[in-house]
Amino acid sequence: METKNVIYELRTRMGLSQEELAERVYVTRQAVSRWETGETTPNTETLKLLSKLFDVSINTLLGSPRKLICQCCGMPLEDENISREKDGLFNEEYCKWCYSDGNFCYSSLEELTDFLVKHMSSEAWPEDQAREYFEKQLPTLNYWKRYAELGSDGEFAQFKQQIIKELNELNIEGMPKVTTLNFLVGGYVNMEYTLPNGNRVKFLDDNATYLCTQLECEFGGERCFGVAASMDFLLVCTYEMNGENPELVIYKKR
Repeated sequence: METKNVIYELRTRMGLSQEELAERVYVTRQAVSRWETGETTPNTETLKLLSKLFDVSINTLLGSPRKLICQCCGMPLEDENISREKDGLFNEEYCKWCYSDGNFCYSSLEELTDFLVKHMSSEAWPEDQAREYFEKQLPTLNYWKRYAELGSDGEFAQFKQQIIKELNELNIEGMPKVTTLNFLVGGYVNMEYTLPNGNRVKFLDDNATYLCTQLECEFGGERCFGVAASMDFLLVCTYEMNGENPELVIYKKR
C-alpha cells in the first residue's frame, strides 16, 4: 500500500477530516490533500507526529518499504512488537523485548545468547546448534557489530587481549589484574562523575557497546573497580554497591 492510501485509511478510520488531521499535525488542509493524492509525502518531523497520532510506525506510514528486524536479537519487526521510547514514539531499530521504555534489556551479548538458546532451542534444533547459530548471527547486527567488524580468525580475541594488557599496564593501586572482559551496553555502566571544577559529566554513550568488567578492590571495603573500554579509550572508575558514589580514576585515549 502506498503512503497516500495509508494516510487516507488511517485518517478515515479515526473519523478525522482533512482539516482536523491538519490541525493535529500542524500543517494546512492543502498539505494533507497533497499527501492523499500522492503529490507529496510528509517530512520527517511530520511523519513522527503522524506515527504518534495513528499509533503506527513510520515504516507503516510509508507503505512498509523496509523489512525491519531487531538490530539486537534479529527478530522480524511488526508494529505490535516494535520498541518505543519513553515518550511513546516507535524505535524501529529494536523489538520491545530488547529495548523497553528507553532502556536496553540485555546487558551483554553473552546474556542475550544464553536467553535465546534457552527459549528457542528444541528437540529439532538442539542447544549446541542454536548457540552456534546465535554466536554467528548476533554480532552481525548493528547493536553488536562494531566489534565484529574487527573480523574473524582470532582478530577480535587478539584485540580483547590487547585491551586487557593495556588496562593492566595502568598499574592502578588496589585494582586486581584484569583477566576477562564482556560486552556491556553503555546504559548499564555510563556513570556520572564530578570533575574537580564541579561539573558533572558522563563519558559513554548509553546506546553503544563496550568491553567491561567489575573487580573487587584489593584493599577490601565496599568499593569496586569498574572498567569500560573500546577501540578509542580506556576508563577505570570506583564505586560503592549498586554504582553509588562513583569516582573517575582514569580516562585515557588509546
